[in-house]
Amino acid sequence: MITKERECFMKKKIAVLIPCYNESKTIAKVVKDYKSVLPDADIYVYDNNSTDHTDEIAKKAGAIVRYEYKQGKGNVIRTMFREIEADCYLMIDGDDTYPKENAKEMCDYILEGKADMVIGDRLSSTYFTENKRPFHNFGNRIVRFLINKLFKNNVKDIMTGYRAFSYAFVKGFPVLSKGFEIETEMTIHAVDKNFKLVEIPVSYRDRPEGSVSKLNTYKDGFKVLKTIATLFKEYRPTLFFNLISLFLLIFACILGFPVILEYFDTGLVPKFPSLIVSCILLVLAILLWITGIILEVINKKYRQTYELLLTELLQKKNS
Repeated sequence: MITKERECFMKKKIAVLIPCYNESKTIAKVVKDYKSVLPDADIYVYDNNSTDHTDEIAKKAGAIVRYEYKQGKGNVIRTMFREIEADCYLMIDGDDTYPKENAKEMCDYILEGKADMVIGDRLSSTYFTENKRPFHNFGNRIVRFLINKLFKNNVKDIMTGYRAFSYAFVKGFPVLSKGFEIETEMTIHAVDKNFKLVEIPVSYRDRPEGSVSKLNTYKDGFKVLKTIATLFKEYRPTLFFNLISLFLLIFACILGFPVILEYFDTGLVPKFPSLIVSCILLVLAILLWITGIILEVINKKYRQTYELLLTELLQKKNS
């Protein structure tokens, strides 16, 4: 006998989101794989200006195909999150590097209310042995270290493209990134807004022969680091500006103290330019310290507003 609670659970809608750019070699297999493990889910493929007929192949495989003409994964995710209504969103890449076997477990965490974002953790599994690009491995370690230190967390895989999301996370997530830095932004947003995170180790396999990665190690790596710095400033303004203020204060002391000591010894100020620069740096340090305090107050007000809007959104959805 099926209980009302179980019947309600079964009626919940799952949307599988696959952003794609020139994935004709693998997209058919990916669509069919996820249809087999999530037969009631809607499979969405968003084509991002592909030139190899990815969209046609995805349609034949049974996917709902839509288009995003602004180039970049972040732009695709923004449109997906805006247009699609579901109770659970499963995001995967179209390159056949993520296993279908974990899909149902990840979705169950969301549908049962145990998580707002489920992260498919590659780095605790086979990523470093399967991935043949050493700089990608190094970059993943650097990004993980920076985010966990700056945002005081312990997320194991920051940049994985295999994730499940709740309705609340998707509709409340202000996508700022345009490209591959989107996963970094998602992780920081989830940590900052205290969403429930669950990580599941998943096996990772490298791209099949003939499939080419669109990620540029150096160009996109720089964008990821820039995104971390920008979001650190916006989400942790007090710490960000206090660090800069402290650096300027130390520099001001290094320049100014010898001049002041010499003045007390001799009554002269022979290094007057150093004293001027020191005073300027001291003023800047104080201004940045005050800036951090002001922005922290504004940030707290924003978080309160965000929570209220999110609550209203969920109440509207459930009514």
